[in-house]
Parts: sequence; C-alpha cells; structure tokens
Amino acid sequence: MRRIDCSEVREAVKAELVRINREIGPDVLSALEAGLAAEESPVGRAVLDQLIENDRLAAREGRAICQDTGMVVAFVTLGQEVHLTGGSFREAVDEAVRGAYRDARLRNSVVRDPLFDRSNTGDNTPAVVHLDLVPGDGLSIELMVKGFGSENMSALAMLNPADGEAGVRRLVVDTVRRAGPNPCPPVIVGVGLGGTFERAALLSKKALLRPLGEPSPDPRYAALERSLLADLNRLGIGPAGLGGLVTSLAVHVETCPTHIASIPAAVNVSCHASRHGRVIL
Repeated sequence: MRRIDCSEVREAVKAELVRINREIGPDVLSALEAGLAAEESPVGRAVLDQLIENDRLAAREGRAICQDTGMVVAFVTLGQEVHLTGGSFREAVDEAVRGAYRDARLRNSVVRDPLFDRSNTGDNTPAVVHLDLVPGDGLSIELMVKGFGSENMSALAMLNPADGEAGVRRLVVDTVRRAGPNPCPPVIVGVGLGGTFERAALLSKKALLRPLGEPSPDPRYAALERSLLADLNRLGIGPAGLGGLVTSLAVHVETCPTHIASIPAAVNVSCHASRHGRVIL
C-alpha cells in the first residue's frame, strides 16, 4: 500500500494550475504557427500573429493567457493500492484552486448557484472532479482550465444508429457553424461517441486533453478526424470569426461501447487557449 499525503496533491495541483494559465502548450503553439503559415486572409493572419504574440508574452511575463481563467476540471486516475492521507482529496484540489487563483491573481468566475444565487464564490471553487479507479499504486491528475465562451457553444445529441457517420458529421459541423465567432476561433473540437448521455459528454471533454496533432489510434476515427477538420475549415469562419481558412486547429474523437438503440454524440468546443496539464504523483 502506497501512501500519498493530500498536501502533496495540493501543492502539485496548485503549481500546475498557475503554469497552464500562463503557458500555452507547445502543441497548441505549433498548431497556431502552422495555421499562420496556411492562412491566406490578411485579417486572419493578423489575428493569428496576435494570438501567438499573446501566448509568448504571457509565458515570458507570467500573465494569464486569457482573462477568462475558466473553471478547473480534473480527471483523476487513482490506483487502488494508494492510501490518501492527511485530509480530504477533494478539499486538497479545491485548496489548490484557491491558492493558485489567489496567488497568480487569476479571475474568479464560479458562482454559487446556477439559477437563484449567482453570487461569486470568490475563489474559483469548487473544481469539477472526475475519478477513475484503476489497479496499481499511481496517481495521475489531468487538469483543464475551461473558459465558457467556448463551453457555451458545445452540444449533445442522442442520434439514431441509422444516422450513422453522416449524422455525426452534421452534428459537429452544425455546432461549429452555429458557434461562429463566439468561442474565439480557431477552435479545437472534442467529439465523444458512445456510452450514455453523460459518458459521451465526458468523452468529448477528455478528447480535448489529447495533444494536438496526435490522431486517434483507430485508423477509422483518425480518418474521420482529418475529414471533419477539413469540413470545419471550409466553413470560412476563420480566426476570431473574421473570415479565413483556419477555423479549427484540430478535431479529436474519443469513443466507447454503447447501447444498440443509440449513438450518444457530444461536441465540446475549446477556444485557441486550450489550457491543460498533468500532475503525476
């Protein structure tokens, strides 16, 4: 039995949250640079150039990449042979959020109640925590800082099996078309297929954690990702919604088994500031 003190979780998660709010991943930066090389619209090129400059300045000066520092989402993979000590794991994650957002002067964006009491919690808690219990004695926490300009543009549909690939394509393309400039394109699109209503949504969000440019290991879905990306970039929405060839930087599809009567399908949209990282203890 391996013991991990929750204070280790708190400090590691806090440091990673500060980092990912300030430093865009090299995969995203490379995709933006590739987009700049491919974009033909002068306005689109200017927007991409500004995004790249912003990301570099944020890292150099220790500033937030975007003013919407989002909600913290944590995908936790916990080994069954791990004994967490020194308090509550969930509270350790929330303490990490409080500390990171306070010390790095990040915007607090979480309200207490979705409908009646929309007062700010004042510390960007609680985090959204998903737990996967697995064999072994490891602990991995994948972190995402999700802004809601893009989150609000996401969609979910319970498709009929007869809708097939064409139905999935329509859902993804129509979702991005309707979103237009709202999610701050160029976007990254996570697609979740299978499971149940809620599992498809989780798959679509986890798809955004995959490094850009890394295709699905299933060649059928890798081909679908490439084809969907081409479809999205033919929409003409372009960087910042001002027109151009680069509407999306990547499409990632994640799947799991499902019921014979349905194709649960979710589309989770991310803006160009796709902020994610991993803590391994």
